[in-house]
Amino acid sequence: MTKDAKVAVAIIGSGNIGTDLMIKVMRKSKHLTMGAMVGIDAASDGLARAARLNVPTTHEGIDGLVKLPNFKDIKIAFDATSAGAHAKHNEVLQKHGIQVIDLTPAAIGPYVIPVVNLNEHLDSPNINMVTCGGQATIPLVYAVSRVANVHYAEIVASIASKSAGPGTRANIDEFTETTSKAIVKLGGAARGKAIIIMNPAEPPLIMRDTVYVLAEDGANEDAIRKSVDDIVAQVAGYVPGYRLKQRVQFEKVPADSPMNIPGVGLKHGVKVSIYLEVEGAGHYLPAYAGNLDIMTSAALAAAERLAERKFALAA
Repeated sequence: MTKDAKVAVAIIGSGNIGTDLMIKVMRKSKHLTMGAMVGIDAASDGLARAARLNVPTTHEGIDGLVKLPNFKDIKIAFDATSAGAHAKHNEVLQKHGIQVIDLTPAAIGPYVIPVVNLNEHLDSPNINMVTCGGQATIPLVYAVSRVANVHYAEIVASIASKSAGPGTRANIDEFTETTSKAIVKLGGAARGKAIIIMNPAEPPLIMRDTVYVLAEDGANEDAIRKSVDDIVAQVAGYVPGYRLKQRVQFEKVPADSPMNIPGVGLKHGVKVSIYLEVEGAGHYLPAYAGNLDIMTSAALAAAERLAERKFALAA
């Protein structure tokens, strides 16, 4: 491909996440162009918007995508449906040699968070973007673990109920399981736990995340604070609304009064509390939908890098 060429992508799932991602591809992408928007509801707003923007559409799901005249041009497919549906989608796409970026918690491919480990998985045919809560909080656990041993990390993701569509609601169990595993695998904690809260408040609240980490005794607080600040700046490079609500907080957990961590045992050390806010860019849903924005922004950042690597496009 020439350096000025763009890679055609398909988005499977015409709900909130898929529609926001489509708008991002069309407005912000350097290397990508919309090749198809795929849904199963002919009356969905996402398919209607895609049609108005002259994007090829189908309401026949993955089978309809394969039948589109320009299917042969699709090089990357984003799956924004559900963990249950992703297995079939991935099977079909892999047969056709299409790079898959999975925005569901299915986790068929390796967990990927752009600022943590994207470069390690550029050759993987399927990469998994974990969850919205994972994309927001695991970089912070990773920031602590790269300068201190982490016994335990717990994240609480609070999102506006209005920002959670049917796919998100159907994946709650997968969200907690996938995020908890990724806290360990990517974040570097010995043990992890994830909690999601759908807040029905009116007006809707911006996504807020709390990260609690128990680091080793003697952990350097200045090093942790600097590491967290650095990673926040990196994530904000592709999610401008990503920011700390206050400075990182520290509390000593003494050896004579340790914490009992299920599955780990009694531990003491330095408790690190990090409070985060994610404001959405407002491309499809309003600014309160930071959970949607960080997921689609991370997927877009990953796709841009894959386009550079796999299709020899200029950085």
